[in-house]
Amino acid sequence: MLCVRWYLRYPLSYRHLEEMMAERGLSVDQTTVYRWVQAYAPEIEKRCKADLKPTNDSWRVDETYIKIKGEWKYLYRAVDSAGNTIDLMLSAKRDAKAAQNFFLQSFKSLS
Repeated sequence: MLCVRWYLRYPLSYRHLEEMMAERGLSVDQTTVYRWVQAYAPEIEKRCKADLKPTNDSWRVDETYIKIKGEWKYLYRAVDSAGNTIDLMLSAKRDAKAAQNFFLQSFKSLS
């Protein structure tokens, strides 16, 4: 769970996390970390959303795609300039409607 949390919170790659765990005496493959992120990120998002830190007015949006249970999903993530996560959203589609829904959801979470 620590690897998943660090991956979602900090700009780390799966390879970085593999090396960090090796420094702590744990042998974890980067593919395993990738699978953990796919499996546990939605649950972490659901449980932690209410406890996110307050953010400042400057923020940006990251977008990537990940495979979850054999299906490709788009992960949208809003991050402020201090690196605090504002909001996360998984979407089956990458289109204007999905982006608009994410922005509206993000604006609501700011207020």
